[in-house]
Amino acid sequence: MRITRSQAQWQTIIETQQTSGLTIADFCREHQLSTTTFYAVRKKLGLTSGNFVRAHVTQQIELVAQQPSIELAVGQATVKLPGTTSASYLGQVLRELL
Repeated sequence: MRITRSQAQWQTIIETQQTSGLTIADFCREHQLSTTTFYAVRKKLGLTSGNFVRAHVTQQIELVAQQPSIELAVGQATVKLPGTTSASYLGQVLRELL
């Protein structure tokens, strides 16, 4: 008798095999699955890597790195600009100073 499984069920089966420590052949034998079907469904789902790990985002944070300021010293004049200053603006300032 043929058992029809949903995509979600197959994904769970494949993930269970990957974390079981068993070879695919041993896992399929133990769970009475066809190895041919297992490989075909795994390929269809794009889970062909044996190192598949499902990740869950538990907390999302935004990291903002402080950009060091840009300091230009010409003669006795010193100009400090934010580190996020665009290259084109920095070029204009340098042309004016030199």
